[in-house]
Amino acid sequence: MSPILQRLQQSTKMMSRRKILLLVLGCSTVSLLIHQGSQLSWYPKLFPLSCPPLRESPPRAKHMAVAFLKTHKTAGTTVQNILFRFAERHNLTVALPHPSCEHQFCYPRNFSAHFVHPATRPPHMLASHLRFDRAELERLMPQDTIYVTILREPAAMFESLFSYYNQYCPAFRRVPNASLETFLRAPEAYYRPGEHFAMFAHNTLAYDLGGDNERSPRDDAAYLAGLIRQVEEVFSLVMIAEYFDESLVLLRRLLAWDLDDVLYAKLNARAATSRLATIPEALARAARTWNALDAGLYDHFNATFWRRVARAGRACVEREARELREARQRLLRRCFGDEPVLRPAAQIRTRQLQPWQPSRKVDIMGYDLPSGGAGPTTEACLKLAMPEVQYSNYLLRKQKRRGGVRSRPEPVLDNPPPRPIRALPRIPQGP
Repeated sequence: MSPILQRLQQSTKMMSRRKILLLVLGCSTVSLLIHQGSQLSWYPKLFPLSCPPLRESPPRAKHMAVAFLKTHKTAGTTVQNILFRFAERHNLTVALPHPSCEHQFCYPRNFSAHFVHPATRPPHMLASHLRFDRAELERLMPQDTIYVTILREPAAMFESLFSYYNQYCPAFRRVPNASLETFLRAPEAYYRPGEHFAMFAHNTLAYDLGGDNERSPRDDAAYLAGLIRQVEEVFSLVMIAEYFDESLVLLRRLLAWDLDDVLYAKLNARAATSRLATIPEALARAARTWNALDAGLYDHFNATFWRRVARAGRACVEREARELREARQRLLRRCFGDEPVLRPAAQIRTRQLQPWQPSRKVDIMGYDLPSGGAGPTTEACLKLAMPEVQYSNYLLRKQKRRGGVRSRPEPVLDNPPPRPIRALPRIPQGP
């Protein structure tokens, strides 16, 4: 028997409470998908020599204090779900919004620690939408908190914003036939600075990061440079949505997490019928010109992202990203069937997995559990695909019970913000 199999045989004797679900043997990698409690895990046991594990003396413990600035339409909901599940597995407190703010920290107002539900303070983690305010976050979070965020290519992001918020942002509602091309041909004809949800129509990344989204780098290059410096001072990692798996590799290395800690299911994705398959080059240029501040931020941090990948070893990061993708596919098949597919909300039987629909014109997809499932494995799969609103509500109830908070009417914040967007009723489906 080979030494590797001998070690595996010895290790399985120590796992009396664990059920081995999957064993994959390769010439250079041995992986175990195990069921332990309610956690599904994929443990990379051996890395190829070109991609060694982190070597630190002594080895770092997993970092537990994380603040994730969840930007809009950047795959932030998927990152949030990763953090929520990690926090739950390690019994960490997650900062959650006060009910007057619903599932966002009173966005679009500047973040305040007063927006955090008292049952979720002091927190270890924060991952819900907010407008960044450094002083307020530092007042709330532990001193050793690591700050991370994610950016997306501005033209693709703006197309998503235009589609998702078309029924709510006044600038978008004014556009004839809901045409993105018409808006970008003359955005000033439809856009009104300062009106409700105007930030979704102009430099949304800059606004989320606490910047002035009305500034133009063409008129004031120093402002963009200053905003970049402010972001670099606070955020230890700026992920890039277009390179999501590579971003997760850097994230897990920054936090000394295992690869299984960043497994994910894609959340809050639009159906193909609700998005442009490709953005024409002229339209992309117009979107970047209109959102020049966002474009400047993205270009800078995309470049720094790849410099960081180079320092980590590009071959190593790419190999680990590939392992992550392979493990993710195995996990999705384990949870959602041999051919896991995203489904429209109307086809999802499991109520807890039905994603929030911003309007009748946009279909947000999700996963559904196979019928007949039960037990800890099903619970872990449920959390893997649970949308933001349901998971936030679940965690709030759980943390209130843990803290012994009695059920009582919540106090109303002074000067609450405009009510966040809620889903419209879905049109009944025919048989």
